[in-house]
Amino acid sequence: MLTGAPVSIAPLRRIKRNHSLSMKSPRKPDAIMFDVYDTLFLNDTNAWKRAFQQIAEEQSLDITGADLWTRWKKFEVGFRKWRTNMDDPESSPPFKSYETAWRECFEKVFEQGKIPGNAVNAARQSVTHMSRRDPFPETVHALSELSGRVPLGVFSNADNAFLRPMLDEYGLTSKFEIIESSESAAVYKPHPGAFKHMFAAMDVAPSKSWYVGDHLYDDIRGGSEVGASTIWINRTDARRGPDDAKPTKEITSLMDLVELFDRA
Repeated sequence: MLTGAPVSIAPLRRIKRNHSLSMKSPRKPDAIMFDVYDTLFLNDTNAWKRAFQQIAEEQSLDITGADLWTRWKKFEVGFRKWRTNMDDPESSPPFKSYETAWRECFEKVFEQGKIPGNAVNAARQSVTHMSRRDPFPETVHALSELSGRVPLGVFSNADNAFLRPMLDEYGLTSKFEIIESSESAAVYKPHPGAFKHMFAAMDVAPSKSWYVGDHLYDDIRGGSEVGASTIWINRTDARRGPDDAKPTKEITSLMDLVELFDRA
């Protein structure tokens, strides 16, 4: 996922606690696919607010970064709700990249507030900002342990302009057989088309795969509906609601995933 509450980063570790690991593990997969933001890389609200402060200062806007963020976020959440109709996925609206949607959100903020801002530049800065994220402490190590033992892949709700440079920066591109995005598939998770695109690109059946993500709606619901085993990485000790999708497994660290693979 792309935006959310600040995440408490756990130190690199092997499993010490996780009741779900005492349950029967899913069968060893033919491939493991990953979400990226808040699964492999931290994406917190404070980083967004700092980026919006930079936008406000560079454009000499009469608004604080925090206020700009709050106004913009209202429209961005609306875009997320609009982009996929899970009651009838095939009737979902035409695809828009994040950069396009974010530009439109800035345009609405500037128009409503009578703020003389440049929405195109603000959206472009947001894209650049999203390419500058740090991996969780265990990400590189966990992927290194799994790489070579099982094919790995990525599907992220992201534009290629910020997803690929970030993976390149940390030398992770070579760990993955495929790197797919909502932009390359022209569809957003949890739309089943996103997952079908991903598994077709990986040339693996969903039923023989694990999909790892932090978001119960985008990742767990979407992966479950196409038949994949879903691994919910719950770093914040969040609680599932009664209507939330149920993951196959719940973990708190990517090192838990390595342990799951070893046990399967």
